[in-house]
Amino acid sequence: MLKVRPLKNDDYKLIREAEKVIENNYIYGRHHIGTAVRTTSGNIFSAVHVEANVGRITVCGEAMAIGKSISEGEHEFDTIVAVAHPHPHEDIEKCWVVSPCGMCRELISDYGKNTDVIIPYKGELVKCNAMELLPEKYTSDIE
Repeated sequence: MLKVRPLKNDDYKLIREAEKVIENNYIYGRHHIGTAVRTTSGNIFSAVHVEANVGRITVCGEAMAIGKSISEGEHEFDTIVAVAHPHPHEDIEKCWVVSPCGMCRELISDYGKNTDVIIPYKGELVKCNAMELLPEKYTSDIE
């Protein structure tokens, strides 16, 4: 059972930043996920995923946002969220929060074991620690 916490006002702002980046950059078949990460200093970095014709070289939005933050000198993360933009053929009007894929769960926890992740859970949006999304995470740390 995940230890989840309710969202706060700054979490909804983070979701809105993820929505804005994908609403402004959505291209069918290229970009449909927007991500925003808030650093421990309070700065927000947002990015879209980069789709490739060969799926395994696609870069997820979480990796793009984390990389953008690190490139700007911000290495400690507070919270991250990803949202999906509806495709033209879908009968959906707005973006929705999505859980990070397995590789992104690894990446988020590699770069910030204390990072919170906003996810949909049991019909509501909540946040939990990234490490909770990876029980028994592989690590090279000796314990």
